[in-house]
Amino acid sequence: MEKDLKQLKKDAENKIAAAESVSQLEQIDQEFFGRKDGKLNLILKQLKDLSAEEKKSLGQEANDVKLELVDLIAKKKSVLAEKEIDAKIKKEVVDLTLPGETIATGTLHPASQVQYELEDIFKSLGFMVLDGPELESDYFNFEALNMPEHHPARDMQDTFYVKTKEGEPKQVLRTQTSPVQIRAMLKYGAPLRAVVPGRVFRFEELDASHENTFSQLEGIMIEENLSITNLIAVMKTLLKGVFKREVKVRLRPGFFPFVEPGFELDINCLICGGRGCKVCKQSGWVELLPCGMIHPNVLRAGGIDPDKFSGFAFGLGMTRLVMMRYGIDDIRLLNGGDLKFLKQF
Repeated sequence: MEKDLKQLKKDAENKIAAAESVSQLEQIDQEFFGRKDGKLNLILKQLKDLSAEEKKSLGQEANDVKLELVDLIAKKKSVLAEKEIDAKIKKEVVDLTLPGETIATGTLHPASQVQYELEDIFKSLGFMVLDGPELESDYFNFEALNMPEHHPARDMQDTFYVKTKEGEPKQVLRTQTSPVQIRAMLKYGAPLRAVVPGRVFRFEELDASHENTFSQLEGIMIEENLSITNLIAVMKTLLKGVFKREVKVRLRPGFFPFVEPGFELDINCLICGGRGCKVCKQSGWVELLPCGMIHPNVLRAGGIDPDKFSGFAFGLGMTRLVMMRYGIDDIRLLNGGDLKFLKQF
């Protein structure tokens, strides 16, 4: 057995010396030290026929041979690997004058950009930014906002109901972000300043200025002795912050069950400059911001005493605001998923 070990060492040393690649060294390693058919393991199987003293002596010798050969393979492998890398580099031609690969990066949707700007404006005015469920109960979407069942105002928001089991509350894709008004009042009480950005859904006939899915930003402010003057001041601050300039506006009386009195705040169309186009329906004005003083019934639904507190609410059409901001003449482009269009922003 001792003779076999010496012969194994000699054979391995010769093969290692003659190896010309890393792959050849890996084959040599497997040939001599493989777990099943390695030549060293085949020799070690003979130990079972030897005496205890011979097992100890030859076992130690076999271990020394293995360690020496493994070290020899590692050193030779390091040298050959370095040579192979150098040879590969010499073969490869790198033209440093070629332009680098363009890495495509995503951008925020224009509606998201405007939303975040609005949030910053209102945060600077002391408003909280809140969120609410898009699948809303009929109670929060209509009844708590002074629109009981069969109220004619619901016809203006004929929309998408979700089928529920018998006896369960009606569920609807929210038609406005206003339901969060009630949720905020119930949670925080008064005084209260909050805005609620988010998507809303309505069964609309699609055209250049109407979509079935669009973005709104609801806002409420509830304190003692608030008036319409406070409402107008906040709206002007908002529009100036978004458009970075003074914007011509007008107030028209408008009916909304959850405010009294109610107004429609229109802005001079920024697409055509007030001359008339398909976005403003040739009127020169774009309906942008329904608003008004919160109805006492709504305050009561939110657990707030209308004899002590007053407040105003507004619902900003963020999607239309995006159109005015960037000169987009068709609302359907914003939800169309056309990357060529979206990459402009």
